[in-house]
Amino acid sequence: MNSARRPVMVGRMLAAALWIWAGTTAAQSLPRAADLPDWSGAWTRSTGAFYESTAEQALEPPPPADSPRRKPPYTPKFEAIYRDNLARIAADRFPDPISVCGTPAGWPRLLALPDAYEFVTRPEQTWVLTENGPNVMRIYTDGRSDPAPGDFWATYTGYNVGRWEKDTLVFRSLGLKGVGSTILARTGLVMSDKLETTTRIRLIAPDRLLVTTVLTDAEALTRPWPVAFTYSRLPPGSTVYDYACAENNRNPITSDGRTLTLDSGGRVIDKIE
Repeated sequence: MNSARRPVMVGRMLAAALWIWAGTTAAQSLPRAADLPDWSGAWTRSTGAFYESTAEQALEPPPPADSPRRKPPYTPKFEAIYRDNLARIAADRFPDPISVCGTPAGWPRLLALPDAYEFVTRPEQTWVLTENGPNVMRIYTDGRSDPAPGDFWATYTGYNVGRWEKDTLVFRSLGLKGVGSTILARTGLVMSDKLETTTRIRLIAPDRLLVTTVLTDAEALTRPWPVAFTYSRLPPGSTVYDYACAENNRNPITSDGRTLTLDSGGRVIDKIE
């Protein structure tokens, strides 16, 4: 071999060896598919909404409407945004982007959707699929780390990296897309595009999943805000359908921002004053 080329070849061989070693190490850290918990089948949300709740409170009745748990610990800026949203809701002018069936609910709002869910677990990834929307969320458990700030862009379900702690999936979500602010629910709750979450999912009974997530938002919140949901497995053979919201959109938005409701024939059934 030409002596001038030897350092280059050695460098390439070393880089290849390090790449193979890194891939082998990541593969060795993956759980076996046979050891993953059984989250198969279709699921439906049974408890929980966007109010403060710990894992222990997840199975309790919802807090009263006037409970402090119903509202995040907002900063003054986002307290004003929330109050403005309440006024818009009272006037039927709340600007919810999913009303026009063109925007996915995204994360973490997809935790509180109607219709069915599927959870697909694989050693290197877990997928959360929602019938409503639909939404597809990917959680990577292949040993990768969070990307550097300049190495990804914001999306509706974010960038999700996690790991298995025995039978519990733990993951962090960042890079969540916000259009002005991230709407959590039609109750007027919003977050900023600085939102990040840390989530844990595990079976608490053969047919009951518990999802707890802590919302951290340096712009909107004065402290981390925990929420919890549970999901019940539907009977064997239950089907999760594939449909698009726009196929039967009965909630068009008027030019002045009012959300209308149409009957099956496309006629407005709201009382217009």
